[in-house]
Amino acid sequence: MSEERIVELESKLAHQDQMLDQLNEVLTDQQARLMQMEELCHSLVERVRALGEASPDGNPDAERPPHY
Repeated sequence: MSEERIVELESKLAHQDQMLDQLNEVLTDQQARLMQMEELCHSLVERVRALGEASPDGNPDAERPPHY
């Protein structure tokens, strides 16, 4: 194997290592954002449930709109 070929392979390996590090960073950031969104969704579901339980009949469909 020639010296030029070895240098080329080492260069490609270095670029692949750099790309792998970048992809790992992006994936880690996306996972953190996904977890935040899941927590927010859970919080919103709990708020909606609490509002439904606070209605007099426990049935939000039974409420009359404010313009009636």
